[in-house]
Amino acid sequence: MKMVDVGDKPKTDRVAVATARLRMLPETRERILAGKVEKGDVLAAARLAGIMAAKRTPDFVPLCHPIALAGVEVTLTPVDEGLEISARVKTVDRTGVEMEALTAACAAALTVYDMCKSVDRGMVIEAVQLDHKSGGRSGTWDREQA
Repeated sequence: MKMVDVGDKPKTDRVAVATARLRMLPETRERILAGKVEKGDVLAAARLAGIMAAKRTPDFVPLCHPIALAGVEVTLTPVDEGLEISARVKTVDRTGVEMEALTAACAAALTVYDMCKSVDRGMVIEAVQLDHKSGGRSGTWDREQA
């Protein structure tokens, strides 16, 4: 194993967007949206967890480069079956931020699960995926075009 040498690559604008879904009972989603979860503001905590996780990705993924992140945005959107999570990460660096975006989406989903497990242990985290990446030698990639 080795960490890929990116030292000779130019710094470029790079963006990655990853998503995840969290299926839950309708009552659980309504409690989250109404702010009636015992542990507190689930959506705010999940957004913060996603941002913190993006910043710490190299601590979890062994061969991932530490990257200076220019921005991280985590959104949670109610959908019929639960919540859709989207994490958008941006940098100007020599390697991409796909792993940071995926880690942010996962951490946000795990935080929702943790905060709501007392009322809905059957929640399911699913469809964790990269939806977009741009920048670098390989250019732009979009899931809907793949």
